[in-house]
Amino acid sequence: MITPLKAKKRADGASSNVFSIFEQSQIQEFKEAFTIMDQNRDGFIDKNDLRDTFAALGRLNVKQEELDEMVKEAPGPINFTVFLTMFGEKLKGADPEETILNAFKVFDPEGKGTLKKDFVTEMLTTQADRFSPEEMEQMFAAFPPDVAGNLDYKNLVHVITHGEEKDQE
Repeated sequence: MITPLKAKKRADGASSNVFSIFEQSQIQEFKEAFTIMDQNRDGFIDKNDLRDTFAALGRLNVKQEELDEMVKEAPGPINFTVFLTMFGEKLKGADPEETILNAFKVFDPEGKGTLKKDFVTEMLTTQADRFSPEEMEQMFAAFPPDVAGNLDYKNLVHVITHGEEKDQE
């Protein structure tokens, strides 16, 4: 039986756990990812789950050593809490603004801080999670290119990661 004192101690310590690192919506996304990867639904991710996940993503013939290395990163069996802790450790110190800026900088070798509107449109409508014409219109309405057709991606990234200043209270 948990006494009120023990319950209080447990509640006080809860703020230092891995669940306090992430917002509730992020935890839910990690839970969905964990559930997808836990192919046999036993509450743990093991080498067979990883192999099946890779196969579902179209990557067959994953080397046993590669799977061993992945599983070895965990301190023990990978349940959801361990999974979340591992992501927390990987993401610790990662600045989302810096991460997004670095993605844009790949396409800006001269470091001007701008990209041509036509190039941005081409990339966002033909690669990965493709933008619709409506989404492109919305983006350029919110972040209009300059008269030369250049998009200031540094400003775009700032607003994405910090929100628009005028919306701040």
